[in-house]
Amino acid sequence: MYIRARYLIMGVVLAMVLSSGATTLALNWGGAGGTMAAPVTKDEQFSKLMEAYNTLNRHYYKDVKSDDLLNGAIDGMVKSLDDPYSTYMDQEEAGSFHENISSSFEGIGAEIREEEGKIIIVSPMKNSPAEKAGLKPNDVIISVDGKTLSGLKVSEAVLHIRGKKGSKAELVIQRAGQTGEMTVPIIRDTIPVETVYHEMRPDNMGKIQIAKFSETTAEEFKKALDDLKAKGAKGLIIDLRQNPGGLLNVTKDIGDMLVAEGKVIMQVEYRTGDKEIFRANRGDDKIKLPIVCLIDGGSASASEIMAGFLKEAAGVPLVGEKSFGKGTVQTAQDFEDGSNIKFTTAKWLTPEGNWIHQKGIEPDYKVALPKYADLPYIDPDKELKPETFSNEIKTAQVMLEALGHHPGREDGFFDPKTKEAVIAFQKAQNLPTTGIISGKTTYRMIELLQEKIKQNDTQLEAAERVLRKMIK
Repeated sequence: MYIRARYLIMGVVLAMVLSSGATTLALNWGGAGGTMAAPVTKDEQFSKLMEAYNTLNRHYYKDVKSDDLLNGAIDGMVKSLDDPYSTYMDQEEAGSFHENISSSFEGIGAEIREEEGKIIIVSPMKNSPAEKAGLKPNDVIISVDGKTLSGLKVSEAVLHIRGKKGSKAELVIQRAGQTGEMTVPIIRDTIPVETVYHEMRPDNMGKIQIAKFSETTAEEFKKALDDLKAKGAKGLIIDLRQNPGGLLNVTKDIGDMLVAEGKVIMQVEYRTGDKEIFRANRGDDKIKLPIVCLIDGGSASASEIMAGFLKEAAGVPLVGEKSFGKGTVQTAQDFEDGSNIKFTTAKWLTPEGNWIHQKGIEPDYKVALPKYADLPYIDPDKELKPETFSNEIKTAQVMLEALGHHPGREDGFFDPKTKEAVIAFQKAQNLPTTGIISGKTTYRMIELLQEKIKQNDTQLEAAERVLRKMIK
């Protein structure tokens, strides 16, 4: 049987919601000691499994498909691991998985994971439909287009979330700290493979955002850096916020550019207790600019590896909020029939040997975004009217206040003062002055609020303050 192995280090790879790269990192089955030291199971030990298979195949009251029984057995083995990052994918699911390894894809653009039978968002991708719709890390996706996702594997949930560009996905979301559920309509789009974005900030400070770690990320990062240096950058802000992870070897390649020769970038610990140490090389190609790194609750897995080696091996200060907390490594293996299993092979540790799993990495400078940056989504198809009360109205009141139109209250009751604020907003935006929040009014409120969040990025502002002191 042909088996192909890949090293992945991420929350969960989504074929049509988020892609991960395909570059093979030499797979060491257990470092010095090897995780394959477990005894090989003998054929006779499978007699119980074969007996169950034959019994169902011969005596079940309806015809059964042999492939279904086999796939179910493999799926059951993987599920018995009780690991949300390990999963079995049949041919269709595996096909979707590989479809986006090295190309663009069509979907909503959000990383998800499975936990206790729930499908949970790790983070939306930069400029994706999911981000524009206001989806947040740790949002629980209850259903898609009326189909419940409860109890589904990630690979199964993805098949309901994916879709052609221009098609509509109606997600029902449950958000921590919010009562009830909310419906979020999203128009699917082509999700680009570009993973690095850069710009010059005031005072000759360069900023590079890494959206995820895929095959081309290290090359994109180097090009962005060269461009910023050519423009006179005196310092660098690396933005890892909302980065759900990706390929381990690509993360190491970037670490080679940032960490001094010979210093530890990360460690991989196998079940035997043996550790594989990854050290920085490429001594002639190091970045010598002062650096500050931004992280938040959507920074997961590979982005946490990077935050870890920046902090512990390069002395780079971290700004923002505590990271997600995923400290395991996955390998994807393909079977000859096109199916696939992705399973956890090891822990990864920071240069100093810390395992951040379910803990996250604390920033050196803890800075939150304004409260309006974390508001629930308002469905434009809903009408929010005077003399009614709801959580959506409460959200709208906070939005109006942030946009400079004062409703006088933020408790969810649509009173005359709130109506006045809505009408004032509609007049300012040349919209019909209905005094009702829906349709174009809702869309415009969301659009302007997103612009305001970008213009009032308190975390970025804090990072710039820290970097200015380092440059001086």
